Amino acid sequence: MDREISFAIIGGVGFLKNNGYEKMTISSAYGDVECFIGKTSGINFVFIPRHSISGPHIPPHMINYRAIICAVKKLGVKKVIATNSVGSMKGHPTGSFFIPDDFIDFTKNRESTYFHDQTVHVDMNQPYCPRLRQSLMNALQENREDLFEGTYVCTEGPRFETKAEIQMMASFGDVVGMTGLPEVVLAREMEICYASICTITNPACGMGNERLTADEVVGVLQKRENVLFDLIIHSFFSMDEKKKCTCSLAKDQACL
Repeated sequence: MDREISFAIIGGVGFLKNNGYEKMTISSAYGDVECFIGKTSGINFVFIPRHSISGPHIPPHMINYRAIICAVKKLGVKKVIATNSVGSMKGHPTGSFFIPDDFIDFTKNRESTYFHDQTVHVDMNQPYCPRLRQSLMNALQENREDLFEGTYVCTEGPRFETKAEIQMMASFGDVVGMTGLPEVVLAREMEICYASICTITNPACGMGNERLTADEVVGVLQKRENVLFDLIIHSFFSMDEKKKCTCSLAKDQACL
């Protein structure tokens, strides 16, 4: 890569679909990743769509999360903000934004580590970079957006959850989605600063009386897409570089 890329955005359903960025493919041992290079205020960034743009939509349980994070690493990017769509288990308004500070992983069959030939116990006491999280929260406050935070519960998908599952998960989680894991863990293993901003697209299944549809989710995301992008850009440009985090030291004293 002959230019510096300052930050990465990993996008969910419908995010930044038609912005005319420069397309490139990053290859790795885990697979090829479709990337799009953009520029804002003279700064280069990379957008990586989880679900693909040029090909068929990739369902959440089939996304190549290891290839995506490996592509970020190969591009030399050290800061990532991911977008996720979620259902609320705590009555958050539809269209509002949620910043996870912790997660619970209910995925089942995903490759969730880069380390199968050695034992690497990365610390997940603060799974999301505190500097990036604070910057996102500041951006929300400065733009007078509602601010919610808490625990993200990730399920395997691609089906929506049952009423009984949501009742159980609501006792220890705030929102539920299908794409947040293992991405955040893989980013920590690669010692990359990573945070997520989630769009509340609906009450979680069983929290309301109506049937949940995929069209409903996409409709909310489309209405909030431009605001979401502006918040992310604001967050990267306003991040306090004087504050320190330990994301780049994740493997220190973690390997047996």
